[in-house]
Amino acid sequence: MKIRVGFGFDVHQLVTGRELWLGGIRLEHEKGLLGHSDADVLVHALCDALLGAANMRDIGYHFPDTAGEFKNIDSKILLKKTVELIAAKGYSVGNVDATICAERPKLKARIPEMQQVLAVVMGIDEDDVSIKATTTEKLGFTGREEGISAYATVLIVKE
Repeated sequence: MKIRVGFGFDVHQLVTGRELWLGGIRLEHEKGLLGHSDADVLVHALCDALLGAANMRDIGYHFPDTAGEFKNIDSKILLKKTVELIAAKGYSVGNVDATICAERPKLKARIPEMQQVLAVVMGIDEDDVSIKATTTEKLGFTGREEGISAYATVLIVKE
């Protein structure tokens, strides 16, 4: 058995007039994330981590923001395609550990739903999807509520 580890990071600006999608679910909030797709920073960080672990470049390489077919796309579709890409190299997802960095909205109550949705998309057990939320204690762009970032670490396995 061969195992590999990957790390991903993403950030998007918060703006009015957009829905807020995080961890594959829609959240009620007065602002949403700006991006070519639905701008789900957690899912994008997971895609980058998975692709990096399999040495397959990054999300922008496979799903460029210049391609019309990805305009306003549900990022869960990109995650599913990413899992299929790494599977083509013989890898499956072992587990993921991710952190969302946002001042608001408060995320603790919604994390179990995110875990459930992402586990289904990746075809793994909910117990293999760890999601944490933190703030920057009002510091930086996150603290000023100008954007949200996410970090993800993944383990992939080749039998």
